[in-house]
Amino acid sequence: TRAGTTEMTLSGTGSSDNDFDSNSFGLSASYGRYTTENWLLGIRQGVNFTDPDNGDNAINGRTLGFVQYVFGQGPWRPFIGFNAGGIYGDGVSDTFAAGPEAGVKYYPDRNTFIFGLVEYQVVFDDVSDFDNAFDDGNFSYTVGVGFNF
Repeated sequence: TRAGTTEMTLSGTGSSDNDFDSNSFGLSASYGRYTTENWLLGIRQGVNFTDPDNGDNAINGRTLGFVQYVFGQGPWRPFIGFNAGGIYGDGVSDTFAAGPEAGVKYYPDRNTFIFGLVEYQVVFDDVSDFDNAFDDGNFSYTVGVGFNF
């Protein structure tokens, strides 16, 4: 991928608390731009349906900025990164979220790829709460398709 290349993705998402009692499913999309051949900066928007262990079903969203380092230029391109942004909606308290992410992109052709992404989301109300909240984070899993142009 060359610097200046734009990337868009569409995906299905899912997340669970660390005991898999509360679950969430939804759709997300992202838009990003490569600043070099390996560094990608972007924004991700998601809309989720939540089915909590205790409580009513609800719709919520999240908007995250992200940075990824994408390894290699072959058909398999693993990546690591970090994201930060906000979570909001009916079923959640409006709050901040941040955490590491990792995954892989598989390019069957030059401009189209299939990807898998795992995020560890730490939810906190204030930056000073981040360290305490880290142990109570949750995993988010995403599988989708992407396009470079």
